[in-house]
Amino acid sequence: MIKSIKIRLLPNNKQRTKLFQFAGAARFAYNWALDKQMENFRGGRKLQSDYDLRKEFTLLRNSGEYPWLLSISNNVTKQAIKDLCRAYGNFFRKQKRPGYVRYSPRKITHCARVGKKLTVYDMNGHPKFRSRKNCDFRFYQDNVKIQFTDTHVKLESIADSKKKNRQRLNWIRLAEKGKIPVGTKYTNPRITFDGENWWLGIGFVVKHKLKPMRGLKFVRKQPARPYTEGVGIDLGIKDLAIISDTNKVRNINKSHTVRKLKKTRRRLQRQVSRKYQMNKKGDSYCKTSNLIKSEKRLFRINNRLANIRANHVHQATRAIIDRKPRFICLEDLNVQGMMKNKHLSEKVQEQNLYEFRRQIEYKAHWAGISVVIADRWYPSSKTCVECGYINKDLKLSDRTYICPHCGNVIDRDFQASLNLKRYGETELSQSAS
Repeated sequence: MIKSIKIRLLPNNKQRTKLFQFAGAARFAYNWALDKQMENFRGGRKLQSDYDLRKEFTLLRNSGEYPWLLSISNNVTKQAIKDLCRAYGNFFRKQKRPGYVRYSPRKITHCARVGKKLTVYDMNGHPKFRSRKNCDFRFYQDNVKIQFTDTHVKLESIADSKKKNRQRLNWIRLAEKGKIPVGTKYTNPRITFDGENWWLGIGFVVKHKLKPMRGLKFVRKQPARPYTEGVGIDLGIKDLAIISDTNKVRNINKSHTVRKLKKTRRRLQRQVSRKYQMNKKGDSYCKTSNLIKSEKRLFRINNRLANIRANHVHQATRAIIDRKPRFICLEDLNVQGMMKNKHLSEKVQEQNLYEFRRQIEYKAHWAGISVVIADRWYPSSKTCVECGYINKDLKLSDRTYICPHCGNVIDRDFQASLNLKRYGETELSQSAS
């Protein structure tokens, strides 16, 4: 089994400078390869393979035109070119969907010259140039050369000198201790910068014979806990989740901490907007030092709000999995359609409904728990849990369900969770038979 983890790095000033250089080199190689492929695409020529592009970039690297590339690890730029070729492959695979008329770039160029009308490639999803202004700092590290201890990670070519005291710069401190196992196989190490901190995302192979390390949730040879009955979970806005076992997951956005942060954010946003208007010169804006400071404060608040919500979802899903239900039944929500409601779009976005479902699915897979996804049009809230009557006139504002057939009075969200539980039991019994 391969598990992935994202951990924060604590680099010093010299290491931070080198990380920015690595990210800049990766962005340069990506944009260089994209420019080459776009020339081939527009000229009607065959797109180059990543092998040919990497070979051509190596000649450019050794030509002396860009001497700063020699101080960057070759694996960083090579993987950036591979990422671009993979992005182009995903773009062309998207064009194979039904409803698209596909032609070769050579035929498109010929038809354009003679003035013939032709349905060409849909450019939606086409790879774009990576921008430094959008805080696009990320790069790859070789999965063989990367090394770990309980507290540090060793990256390739951070220090150019071979002296021992200089070689210490290759070891970057980790924010958490003992999170990543030592002496195992690593996959796809990626270093990213979110505008405030540097992060390392990496996957590692968890073998059954490995001893459980501190901080890891994967523990084998533990006495198996008996499974309880299955649960149905109804996701909503008033509460994040209503579970059929009478438990609820509260809406973290209604807490005092989040409301206070949102109030501070509104004030900062108005302050930044006023400063932009004050420093407007013609059609452009002049960024002052105070404006940059205000924007950094605003970014930290947004980052903290996102971390609070992500942590809340992780804790809620972990608590559900730890109760060891026999199965978990969720509904397939149309989140994209819910976002079109201008009165509820902001609250739906803050709830992280899809992230809740994603975490439930992979954590249940690790724990060996079945996950059932109910049909999108299953009337979980409109169906009476007592008699099965479907009230088609139920509105979103009706928070209490009153059955006109049997007179049952129940909270509509709790009733939806009970119906989802029954749905899961039916689906599992049919699949077993």
